[in-house]
Amino acid sequence: MQFPATELVLDANGAVYHLGLQPHQLATKIILVGDQDRVAKISRFFDTIEHRIQHREFVSHTGTFQGKRLTVLSTGIGTDNIDICMAELDALVNIDLSTRTEKAIQSSLEIVRIGTCGMLQADMELHSFVLSSHALGLDNIAHFYPINWSQEEQNLLTQITTQVEFPKGIAPYLSAACPEMVQKFASAQVRKGITVTSSGFYGPQGRSLRLPSLMPNIHLALGNFEHEGLQIVNFEMESSAIFALGKALGHQCTSICLGVANRPQEIFSTGIDQAMDELIAFVLERI
Repeated sequence: MQFPATELVLDANGAVYHLGLQPHQLATKIILVGDQDRVAKISRFFDTIEHRIQHREFVSHTGTFQGKRLTVLSTGIGTDNIDICMAELDALVNIDLSTRTEKAIQSSLEIVRIGTCGMLQADMELHSFVLSSHALGLDNIAHFYPINWSQEEQNLLTQITTQVEFPKGIAPYLSAACPEMVQKFASAQVRKGITVTSSGFYGPQGRSLRLPSLMPNIHLALGNFEHEGLQIVNFEMESSAIFALGKALGHQCTSICLGVANRPQEIFSTGIDQAMDELIAFVLERI
């Protein structure tokens, strides 16, 4: 099958349309960040940098750290951008862009998201490292693709929707992170659990300013969930689509975030630079 120009969109240089990357500019170990300024904050730890590219909000640096070739890529905020990033990252390694045909041998990328999050357990301290074993999607990205959910994912989703009431029209999905990737970052200094990915920062996460949220206590309801020792530990805006699309495309994915807010205690960090540097160093040593 040849992918037409309207489906696989390339720029004049033969790079994928949104990321602006060509295949040789991408490593197989990838760190995704939301904030484009965080790309340089990570790549300054690199021993060498081969490529620096920016197209729109998508900034990418490829280089080496302790002999490992890595790409850091900013996605911007939200799962809509993750849909773009995951499709184009996969195309870079699994489609021959010159012939527009799928490669006979498929490659699997190793992808970890470094981000910030709001924590949903009252006992979690600000600047905790929060590792995602699963992501509960309150967005709609996965509903547009044929994804084969495991029995474990389906059972866990049923447990959540039984214990937590969502407004009419919200159809959550749940995707597990890659167990091998989770194991890489598991540590006594890390809190592991289920991450909730929302489609927005305010109302979709239960925040009410002048326009009230239809689910103002959703963060408390989610924080009260427990099943076989597994808790819902944080809120953010990207992981569900990373895990679901990564799973469907054969890539290995997880997320590890810095907790910048404790929602039950209603406290927010006043500065994260040192803690984020510590998280970046933690990830670079283990990826």
